[in-house]
Amino acid sequence: MATFEQGDVVKVPFPYTDRSTRQSRPALVVSTPALSRAHGLLWVAMITSAANRGWTNDFAVADLRMAGLPAASVVRTAKIATIESAHATRLGTISQTQLSRVLRAIANVLAIRVARSR
Repeated sequence: MATFEQGDVVKVPFPYTDRSTRQSRPALVVSTPALSRAHGLLWVAMITSAANRGWTNDFAVADLRMAGLPAASVVRTAKIATIESAHATRLGTISQTQLSRVLRAIANVLAIRVARSR
């Protein structure tokens, strides 16, 4: 079984919130490898085209090549899903700086304090 790290960009069957179907799309791994090892699951945040209408706390993916993405994209922190790690394929990664910003935005919504990296 593949192990994924926080900050990995993966291709997964992401569920729609308004219907029972799923679409294969890129997403950002926001859980630690411990969740995958213990339960075979990943927590992922949706990645969508930057051309779509922006939402609060969307984060532009700075390095598309490093992320393995073909077009301008944003991490949509408001859309998080739990996916079986066996269904994920790694595409790339984002920088630690970007990951910290995404995790802080998610923590703020959850009212969790996240230590700031220096």
